[in-house]
Amino acid sequence: MDFGHRSSDETGNGGLLDNGYPHIREVVPQTRTLAIGKSVRIAIKAKGRILFIDAADVIAVEAKGNHVLLLHTSSSHMLRESISTMEEKLNPHGFVRIHRSVLVNAALVEEIHLSSTGEYVLRLRGGREFTATRTYKKNLQLLAQLWIGIGGFALE
Repeated sequence: MDFGHRSSDETGNGGLLDNGYPHIREVVPQTRTLAIGKSVRIAIKAKGRILFIDAADVIAVEAKGNHVLLLHTSSSHMLRESISTMEEKLNPHGFVRIHRSVLVNAALVEEIHLSSTGEYVLRLRGGREFTATRTYKKNLQLLAQLWIGIGGFALE
């Protein structure tokens, strides 16, 4: 076995499969999954301290004037940020804007129902409800990777 010779294969592992390590083919995808599944931590300044919270535990972000209220599963925190800045920072981590003043954690949305006014109401884990206005209705597509048996519900 020649450990000095390394050729790339389709997995980009530097030729380890070619050098007699076929079991690595099974481990490489699992390693990628672990890295992707890792929760993102958010650092926020609250009451003179810096708190670290998991993004997965943030339910929603609501605009309150020139501040935002970060709703956490066990608490809430007022931050001096704009809702647009928060959207920009949290969007890559699964947050979706559903109203001009609300972002929700897409992973925590359990149900969507149509209200009598034609707006959609989202119920999140824990029972909190938020209204998705018509302007942001197109963002409802981002709440699920796959929509089955609902026709054009989120595409209207």
